[in-house]
Amino acid sequence: MPQRIPLDTNGHDLLPKRTDQVTVFAEPGEKPFVAGVYWRCATCDQVPEYIVRDKAVQVQKPCPYPNGITTEIRINVPSGKLIVTDDLRDVYCVDHNGASENTALGQAQVVQAMAALGCAFGPVGNSSPGLYRTCQSDSYIIASPILDDDDVPSIPDEDCIAEIDTALWAYSIADYEDWKAKGGAPGQKLLGHYTVVDVTPGTYRFTHHVGERGFDKYAPETVVFAHVERISPPTTN
Repeated sequence: MPQRIPLDTNGHDLLPKRTDQVTVFAEPGEKPFVAGVYWRCATCDQVPEYIVRDKAVQVQKPCPYPNGITTEIRINVPSGKLIVTDDLRDVYCVDHNGASENTALGQAQVVQAMAALGCAFGPVGNSSPGLYRTCQSDSYIIASPILDDDDVPSIPDEDCIAEIDTALWAYSIADYEDWKAKGGAPGQKLLGHYTVVDVTPGTYRFTHHVGERGFDKYAPETVVFAHVERISPPTTN
């Protein structure tokens, strides 16, 4: 007989709707079946094991990332030029065999793997964000502003140094000369609209926020997907 009881997620992201109760089908001696939840945790990609206890259903093992995942990577930009677009996989491409890319962990793994090749990559949904200057020197954000009632954007247009057409639902940013040296050229199959921007040569840290628990790519406010800042002079091989 199904029953509607509270769910203790033990830190997992399992509920597509913000509710603390689920429908549970439980027969004596059998594992409970929980309806209305994700098959796997949207953060850690684990399949939950449930137990009914004290008039509630509980996930037995805790999520290793109860607050989600903030991913930090660094790329070297010795040329002082960045190519900014959504898709650079013709040059920087990884064969991902880790967690599902539909989860925060899987996306973080891909972000780290792409960074190891020299590309700052981050899923942002179908948001068409931009790369914006901030008031700090050599500091930027990847963000989607909103318009007020007078169609004035929450981030001034003049602060946008590159628009990102997210056909891939991601941003991809790399040192322009590194991209060319590895075979990058206009007209490649996956390369759509792109912008080359001048920045101070150096090592740049990208802090990607999309995997954080509760992050909403389509929130009715200014959405900041990533912070970008120069942290040191360029490295040499």
